[in-house]
Amino acid sequence: MTGAPVTAPASSGTTAAGPATRGAGSRRLYGARNYLALIPFHVYVGLFLILPTLIVAIGAFTTAQGGVTLDNITRMFTDEVFVSAFTKSIQLAVATAIAGAIFGALLAWAVVRGDPNGQLRQIVIAASGVLAQFGGVMLAFAFLATFGFNGLVTIFFKSYLKVDILTDASWLYGLTGLAVVYTYFQIPLMLIVFLPSLDGLRQEWYDASASLGGGGWAFWRHVGGPILAPSFLGALLLLFTNAFSAYATAAALVSQGSPIITLQIASQFQSEVVLGQENVGKALALGMIVIVSIVMAVYALIQRRASRWVR
Repeated sequence: MTGAPVTAPASSGTTAAGPATRGAGSRRLYGARNYLALIPFHVYVGLFLILPTLIVAIGAFTTAQGGVTLDNITRMFTDEVFVSAFTKSIQLAVATAIAGAIFGALLAWAVVRGDPNGQLRQIVIAASGVLAQFGGVMLAFAFLATFGFNGLVTIFFKSYLKVDILTDASWLYGLTGLAVVYTYFQIPLMLIVFLPSLDGLRQEWYDASASLGGGGWAFWRHVGGPILAPSFLGALLLLFTNAFSAYATAAALVSQGSPIITLQIASQFQSEVVLGQENVGKALALGMIVIVSIVMAVYALIQRRASRWVR
């Protein structure tokens, strides 16, 4: 006796597809949770970065009455005071970035040559992390207390060494003083940024170069130098941006005049300005944003190349 053919229940297809459907739904829910976790970050970026930038950009092209104008942007390029402020800011940023990059790279190389697990290395890195953020009023006060008219070093030279030429502390309140003060926090910042690239150099690369007959100069010319060049240039651009956008230290140190652009922007918002020129400060800020954006875009491209050698 042959039995009747067995057919699958009509609901079996639904039952078999159920776990797959639920798995896909779970994955979509998991992905949605990941995006929801980023909401606080996006809110922060929107409120404190994007919104202020939009306000500055819109204000740079509007009058005090809300009309559209190009006078604010035009004045930024034609007013000798603003042009001079931009020029001095760029000069200050370039000088301190180069000085900080050179001395910071040498200090980072000295740290790398030491014990990688030593206590001295940890102390230097920790101190650099603190000094890189040591700016503003505290740093200005420290230099005034050291090199000011009544500073410790000034009094020492005047009272004990009887040297009057070094007692003139007026240099501290100009671009020279700002360059010295800025370099103070540029060097430890360079160490922090450049140290991972130096750690990425492999002893095997030097051994391979030596086995092919290359000396120390050949290694740095053909291997070490090309590998570290993108990281060094990227760190140099980062130092430039750091110095170009610094404000608190200069505001605390320079009491008269506004030699750099950040102080000029502050004076536009704090002082009485010419009627109809209220948004010139926003135009100056927009100019800074454009310069910093260009530099950071180049920095991102360089870091993408340098990241291939950092482990």
